[in-house]
Amino acid sequence: MSEGEAATEEWYKLSMDLHRFYVGKIEVIPKVPVRGLRDLSIWYTPGVAEPSRAISRDPDLSFELTSRWNTIAIVSDGTRVLGLGRVGPEAAYPVMEGKALLFKYLGGVDAVPLVHRLTNSDDFVRLLEAIEPSFGGINLEDIEKPKCFYILDEARRRLSIPVWHDDQQGTAVAMLAGLTNALKVVGKRLRDVRIVLFGIGAANTAFYRLLKTVGVRPENVVAIDKSGVLHPEMKDIDKLMIADPYQYQIAIETKGGGVPPGSPIERAFEGADVLVAASAPGPGVIKPEWVSRMNKDAIVFALANPVPEIWPWEAKKAGAKVVATGRSDFPNQVNNSLVFPAVFRGVLDVRAKTITDTMAVAAAMELAKYAEENGGISEERILPTMEEWEVYPRVAAAIAVRAVEEGVARRTTTYKEELERAREIIGNARKKVEVLFERGLIPPPL
Repeated sequence: MSEGEAATEEWYKLSMDLHRFYVGKIEVIPKVPVRGLRDLSIWYTPGVAEPSRAISRDPDLSFELTSRWNTIAIVSDGTRVLGLGRVGPEAAYPVMEGKALLFKYLGGVDAVPLVHRLTNSDDFVRLLEAIEPSFGGINLEDIEKPKCFYILDEARRRLSIPVWHDDQQGTAVAMLAGLTNALKVVGKRLRDVRIVLFGIGAANTAFYRLLKTVGVRPENVVAIDKSGVLHPEMKDIDKLMIADPYQYQIAIETKGGGVPPGSPIERAFEGADVLVAASAPGPGVIKPEWVSRMNKDAIVFALANPVPEIWPWEAKKAGAKVVATGRSDFPNQVNNSLVFPAVFRGVLDVRAKTITDTMAVAAAMELAKYAEENGGISEERILPTMEEWEVYPRVAAAIAVRAVEEGVARRTTTYKEELERAREIIGNARKKVEVLFERGLIPPPL
């Protein structure tokens, strides 16, 4: 067993022990004073009837008079959980619950895990429509492709609250932020580099869309999936058009990135500056000899969890200058945990109706800017870590202001106003956890 595999097994054991000890990671507690019957008469009957009557006349008052303004649903069918695959909704719940913990501690957002057994895409979207009145936003999670793309697109079209698929948009924002700073470290420009996308699932499909949004030419991208390099002249291209229209679009637009159809995978790495792998857990999925074919000062993102496609030290030995993974125990974690708490903090505070691609880019640029301004960037640091909590209010402010500028917000704000608001909300959430732990109400782990 390698050093990396041993560390992974150690995390598995510790996590299992503590999940059993705490029997879950979140709970619901009141946020209002409850001192006796008078308070109960305000918060419930008879007093609660008046807010209900007001909301019946103006449903948008539900954002002002209830917890809806700060509450989201984390919705999954358990069909593609982490690198584990189709494990089912019950097995997906620990991940959704962990997500809810991060939402609260890093973003001050109240999040409700909601796993279900609906397998049909249209039924999934109808579920989202049905629960919309309870929430200020929807975070989709761990849904197999290509179903996840249709569900996101349809839900964004049909709901009037933000719908975000974190495996797509959240990871893509972190990728774009990390790549922005990695390119600064190696002295290259985004519009000039040749990029290999290895694994065209949720994350890289969304990343490709963001790359186009910031001006990258599709011809500079080589997309590789199980069948090899995506190319207009690849075998079964007509079948791909039906089976996965999103991959089909990438194949048509990129034209194989200049790689002849039917070429071996290693050919795609020749002359590449950037590799972004978001495929199957490794190690050994990306071969060191492939990395060695890339240009000088190459950038390698190996983002599969829980084990990257190639170990960082192997990529470095093969010639990569900057290496990132999705893990927090290695340098340069590129993970959506740096993104989703802040994104929802910002959109909830302005009561946004959606999250556009340009809003996502604004979040990525602010995340990259924070890392550069606070501690600087280097080969070993292209992004902040989750412990640098001040990054979250800044990204929240950036995306909130962009929502206002694009006319998709119900409330207006300025960068300064939202920065202060987000700092207060997130700071209070963190203090509550700290106080509960100090008082022994959250017991220390055995």
